[in-house]
Amino acid sequence: MEGILEKLSEIVGADFVSNAAEERFIYSRDQGVQPPHAPDYVVLPNTTEEVSALIRLANKNKIPVVPMGGALVLSGLTIPQRGGIVLDMKRMNRILEVNEMSHYVVVEAGASQGMLKAYLEKHHPQLKHSIPDAPPVATIGGNIAIHGSGHLSQSEGGFHSEMVTGLEVVLATGEVLKLGSCSTVPKWFSRAPLPDLVGLFLGWNGTTGVITKIGLKLFPSPKMKDIMMFMTEDVDTVPDILFRIIGTEMAEDMAFFVSPQPAYFDGFQIIMISVVANSVKEMKMRRELICDSVRDYLERKEAGFLPLPPHMKVKLMEAPQKNLSEFADTVRGGGFEYVGAIMPVECIPQAYRKGREITEQLGITYSMGARVIGRGHAVMFYYAYPFNRADAKNMETVAKALEESNEAALEMGGIPWKAEISGQQLILGRMEPGTYKLMTEVRKLLDPNGIMNPGNWEVRS
Repeated sequence: MEGILEKLSEIVGADFVSNAAEERFIYSRDQGVQPPHAPDYVVLPNTTEEVSALIRLANKNKIPVVPMGGALVLSGLTIPQRGGIVLDMKRMNRILEVNEMSHYVVVEAGASQGMLKAYLEKHHPQLKHSIPDAPPVATIGGNIAIHGSGHLSQSEGGFHSEMVTGLEVVLATGEVLKLGSCSTVPKWFSRAPLPDLVGLFLGWNGTTGVITKIGLKLFPSPKMKDIMMFMTEDVDTVPDILFRIIGTEMAEDMAFFVSPQPAYFDGFQIIMISVVANSVKEMKMRRELICDSVRDYLERKEAGFLPLPPHMKVKLMEAPQKNLSEFADTVRGGGFEYVGAIMPVECIPQAYRKGREITEQLGITYSMGARVIGRGHAVMFYYAYPFNRADAKNMETVAKALEESNEAALEMGGIPWKAEISGQQLILGRMEPGTYKLMTEVRKLLDPNGIMNPGNWEVRS
């Protein structure tokens, strides 16, 4: 490591590199229960050229590099397992282009969800992007890299990674390349019809390269928005209710949740249905078709819509939805673990019961729910566990809940989302050997010296 600090400073400037103990402490952990590991250096690049130079330096000296967005992943994916350099991308936050006619935006990877939302509302109010239910500082690059989802995932095409129209990436060798239409013409409108190489950098936990620019789909922003809340006490009816409402194609977003807090929700299965329209007539039609789809449940008095006062609707229509973030500090301990699993819609009742079983056995509080993805092709089912970071026993219990939730997701036919190291091991243990072999060969080809976020997606003895 001799002389590395000076060389890093030459690339990005002395103000944007540090090996100070307090900086290394902050970048050694996230809000979840994963053990901390300190980096040797923290670096904040400002351009693709700087990222390329940094990677070339790291590759030459075989120094690990861990790309980081908003540091909100919770599962330790930006914790430097083997030290090295944490590459904090938040200075690269420019919005470079909005193409109104072709409905896409080009941003640097460190641009935040809140920045893009505010920019579009001010300069292009007829357009919007799909926003995850994460704090506004969550970055576009970090979210698409982990197959994030958001309030347009049900109606507009699935995971945010599926909304990517192109990428600029820096390989572990320092080479810069573009993927998608932008690789051939000066437009970022599509990944087709070229061979699709974008997937080599999505879901890989930063082990194949560093994303520096992103082309992202935008969508029309209707003038009106409303929210409907459908409630049932029978979790076994939830997949059928979702199927019916999805079939109307009248909902922009659909999410299911259960929570013991506030107390008046305890025992109910709640489905939130977001509806948008451009006129009062259209809004009325959409609401009526949704109601008609579940009419027999209403007539049998097995379920029903909860009338919502205006002030409650305003809160529920926020994007991002703040309720989960507020729940994160329920125990006032500064810790939050969020276990996501992508699974078929029909798994919801089983996932709910298993979550209740785990939390009751371990004696911890919870929030559970699911966001519908891609017209019901899947759901992202979550288990949310707040904890007191100052209470070692409480952290140990939540870590146990995390492990059991991941194992349960796989048992019922789902796959843990943005899995931590131990969760990755569970996935790899069930993966077809040929698939893992191909993943390993791809990584060796793209990262011959193994510097990119080492420790992730690796079989451990």
